[in-house]
Amino acid sequence: MLRIITNNFALLTVAGVGLAWLYPPAFTWMTDGSIRLAGQPLLSLALGVVMLAMGLTLTFADYRALAQMPRALLVGVGLQFFVMPLSGFTIASALDLEPGLAVGLILVACCPGGTASNIVTFIARGNVTLSVAMTMVSTLAAVALTPLLTGALAGAYVTIDRLSLLLNMVGIVLVPVVLGTLLNRLFPRAAARVSAGLPAVAIVLVIWIVGGIVGGAKAQIIAHAGAVLLATFLLHASGFALGYVLAKVLGLGEIEARTISIEVGMQNSGLGSGLAKTPAFAAQFATATQAALAPVPAAISAVWHVVIGSLLAGWWRRRG
Repeated sequence: MLRIITNNFALLTVAGVGLAWLYPPAFTWMTDGSIRLAGQPLLSLALGVVMLAMGLTLTFADYRALAQMPRALLVGVGLQFFVMPLSGFTIASALDLEPGLAVGLILVACCPGGTASNIVTFIARGNVTLSVAMTMVSTLAAVALTPLLTGALAGAYVTIDRLSLLLNMVGIVLVPVVLGTLLNRLFPRAAARVSAGLPAVAIVLVIWIVGGIVGGAKAQIIAHAGAVLLATFLLHASGFALGYVLAKVLGLGEIEARTISIEVGMQNSGLGSGLAKTPAFAAQFATATQAALAPVPAAISAVWHVVIGSLLAGWWRRRG
């Protein structure tokens, strides 16, 4: 069952979004803030579990190894935070998106890579070790870079509270990842047993989050379908294409270029959706209508990147 879930995440994501579209209440309970545990909305806790799952697979030796990052890793992470943020800003400007959609697109473009990219890299016969390292490094770097880049680029549309976004990143990303690593260090056997099933749990949670965003914003998506579908497609198509081409231009091999293409093209859309749904982020918009539009690009991007990534991985796998 676990392997079925992890190997079919693209199909499950599309199916989940389809179900959320047909019957939103099955998913919106995850994202509408009606359920709170220990004073925290369920959405934030779900994102924390996804990040904890990643942390449980890491050791402190992995962090130390990052001090000797190979060239491919440096290039990959550099492109992650160069190609996607600039692509998001350029596309938002070129399509003259409404402020809510523009900010949402830029926010997801400034997010780190997602763990789903590791699965796609495996299917594409890329460098899985490089993929995992890039996901880890970009996630840690995003604690600072996502607020800074979002503030710089989305500031053309609304005034971004970078400190609030930074605190959200610390609470949702950094603390769970480090906690997971610490638990792995203190209780390695238990962590190994738990982490064996957590990737599947993380995928299910991301599908529920994305489905909840799509279901809750159904009216806004219908009203802006053309713009949001085109913008998010262009964002991820640019990421996959430029990630591959620039990696080759910078002298990396075919396997490394494939891996970087996938890592750059696939964002942590669940994180982007969750950040855009937080009350502090929504409060930055002049109207509730624009605030409601902000999470939509991240939710739609979750569908596009797994579809494009899966098709690309299948093609590369056949090429060998």
